[in-house]
Amino acid sequence: MTSAHPHRLVLWDIDQTLVDLSGLGAAWYAVALLEATGTELHTLPEFGGRTERAITSDVLTTHGVEPTEEAVQRLWQALIAVSEQARPTLREDGRALPGAAEALVAMAGHGGVVQSLVTGNLPEISLHKLAAFDLHEHLDLEIGGYGSLSAHRPDLVPHAVERAAAKHGTRFAPEAVVIVGDTPNDVAAAIEHGAMAIGVATGKYTAAELRAAGAHTVLADLADTAAVRAAVLGGCV
Repeated sequence: MTSAHPHRLVLWDIDQTLVDLSGLGAAWYAVALLEATGTELHTLPEFGGRTERAITSDVLTTHGVEPTEEAVQRLWQALIAVSEQARPTLREDGRALPGAAEALVAMAGHGGVVQSLVTGNLPEISLHKLAAFDLHEHLDLEIGGYGSLSAHRPDLVPHAVERAAAKHGTRFAPEAVVIVGDTPNDVAAAIEHGAMAIGVATGKYTAAELRAAGAHTVLADLADTAAVRAAVLGGCV
């Protein structure tokens, strides 16, 4: 997955970029909220491109629970437990998006590429979702930027970059960092840090909307591995 001198850091989103598990987030929150607070879920915030910290805070506030750190952690533990219980059926309840596995393998074939995540998911849930479709093997999950860190998605990027730099003993310049995601929030997180933003129109946002958000490249999906490789690597081979 890496070489002695990595020169590219590729940070993937998960939901609607690599996998489609539509509807599970709402179902998991319903179970977790009842378990953690005794309150039945009646309203859901927007999920797309947001972090778990932002979503959890909104859910608690909307249901009359002060989003203290204790309350947030209690809800997260319940969410993790629900996702753990769901692991045996995730493959049946969702799918890996076309080309996702091939894209990860292709990037892993370049010795100078390090692959990890910038995702709104919690670390444990990230693993559950990816492992269900055998998509975790070429990703270094230890250095990812996860949704537990901040309600502000761009904050996840420098965390991942700094951890990757520390682990590999090299500096990843902003232009050497590539963020791949399906929402304008993914694009904005990349742009805020001078990274390359690749939009993938496999979620609710169109290619035109991702371009308007500032994506440097927009792909219809990940099915064309050569196009993914060209977008991610550019002239860096």
